[in-house]
Amino acid sequence: MKIIIGVMGPGDKATATDLDNAFELGKLIAQQGWVLLTGGRNVGVMDAASQGAKSADGLTIGILPGNHPQGISEAVDIAIFTDMGNARNNINVLSSHVVIACGMGAGTASEIALALKSGKPVILLTNDESSKTFFQQLAPENVYLVDRVENAIATIQTILNS
Repeated sequence: MKIIIGVMGPGDKATATDLDNAFELGKLIAQQGWVLLTGGRNVGVMDAASQGAKSADGLTIGILPGNHPQGISEAVDIAIFTDMGNARNNINVLSSHVVIACGMGAGTASEIALALKSGKPVILLTNDESSKTFFQQLAPENVYLVDRVENAIATIQTILNS
């Protein structure tokens, strides 16, 4: 079975740092031979991570909120149309072996909470100190804090090898 790494993060409100980190995450995930899973849209962290993975010839999966291809990232290889809106967030996290939150927003926070509730490991790559504190208090055994993309990849390797 292929290892699927979910990269979650803000769409329209992603910062330049979020986008840079997401692109590099996607690229390094692909270089490891892992499959990238995102929310599949052509905005923000979703698109940047998918573009990064494609730049390294990686396989990308997009879990779309709607039932049509409008607004899908051109870098998504496998599109899964859910017609579930934000409820698709549960599919995102349950389908991932490890979830990386790249940046922070309301949708990202919901995905982190769903992942933690399901016992999934979550890596937080964000400068938002209040988010780090909050989520680490919820599930200290499943929340990993990193400050750089390379540390996120090393943390995934540690998680997968444990």
